[in-house]
Amino acid sequence: MHVSRICSDLVKIKSENPPNRTEDVIAYIRDFLDGIGIRSSISGNGQGMDNLVALQKNAPLMFCGHVDVVPALADGWSRPPFSGAIEDGYVWGRGATDMKGGCAAILAACQDRADRDCGIPATLAFVCDEETGGINGIRYLLSHNALPPCDCIIAEPTPVRHPNIGQKGLCRVSLAFEGVPAHGSLYPAVGVSAIMETMPFLSYMNELHNTEYPVDETLREIIDSSSGVLEKEFGMSGAGNILKRMTFNPGVISGGEKSNVVAQHCDLELEMRIPWGCSISDLLAGIAAHAPHATMTTHESFTPSITDPASPLVSITCREVERVYGGTVAPIVQWAASDARHLRMQGFSVIEYGPGEMSCLHAVNERTSVDSLEKATAIYSGIMQHYAGNKRQVS
Repeated sequence: MHVSRICSDLVKIKSENPPNRTEDVIAYIRDFLDGIGIRSSISGNGQGMDNLVALQKNAPLMFCGHVDVVPALADGWSRPPFSGAIEDGYVWGRGATDMKGGCAAILAACQDRADRDCGIPATLAFVCDEETGGINGIRYLLSHNALPPCDCIIAEPTPVRHPNIGQKGLCRVSLAFEGVPAHGSLYPAVGVSAIMETMPFLSYMNELHNTEYPVDETLREIIDSSSGVLEKEFGMSGAGNILKRMTFNPGVISGGEKSNVVAQHCDLELEMRIPWGCSISDLLAGIAAHAPHATMTTHESFTPSITDPASPLVSITCREVERVYGGTVAPIVQWAASDARHLRMQGFSVIEYGPGEMSCLHAVNERTSVDSLEKATAIYSGIMQHYAGNKRQVS
């Protein structure tokens, strides 16, 4: 089956997260793998959040993909978001780029090797909830020792000549600010507004954003080159500041009891993306010191992660990308988070590389080109060839 048809089939199977039910798309993948002689097992939470693992004993490599997608409203789409239409050189629909296109390329590469009677030197893992943190997906599989550490390729969409070898850290906290209530007509002479307490705190966060953190020369060079790639890919300026600095988003703020009462309580939900060289413990200590009338709760905290750019996984992937695309190929790091952070924490060497249109991530009219799907399939097949021990000669 052509990779574009596989991608189309996957897009047509709804797996929005939320509500996140992946049993149907996982069943499709299992049937596909059964058809090419690859046995697999399904696990999950018993409520439709299914994962699939095709474990190859002593495999030196793993391909990983998530099958959940962000929700899609029908408004504004030129084609229905779950049509899976193959038109004008693209597969259209929610998840075509993030990341059912990558999952389709994994399956097509396995089919290619099976058609040539070659073994599959890779474990396959398809997980249910990358878009909401991986608790029932990759983190569930790791906690149950279902995936032995090895080199791993996650088929997340990337710029075509730039595999992703690292990502910023992530920290999510909530702060509950407390004030002193009073009649609103007397404020600010009387009372302490919990809502107003958030304002100097957010000014402090803006100051933190202007801080750059020291890193070694090799990482600095990768960050600088990554900034140029991301500025070009997204048509944006300031990517260097995004990668080098702590970025933050006060995503939800709610407080107050009534318009004529000085607010006694205000809640703030804050997400931070942590750059290399930044200590999360020091960051949180500074936040606590600048929010003396707030109680802080840390919900998630992950340090920045990176795979050694000199590792065999990185060099093999870059050589295969160069073989297929030509031109200069160089690894980058990015600001976003994915399942890679959980795998690296468990000893995996991880790289992200996959097909897709970066400008369409989570957007209306999401799509991926048939050409990128075909090239990703060829790259994955070539990487498998290397790991199977039959080194491909690269010109």
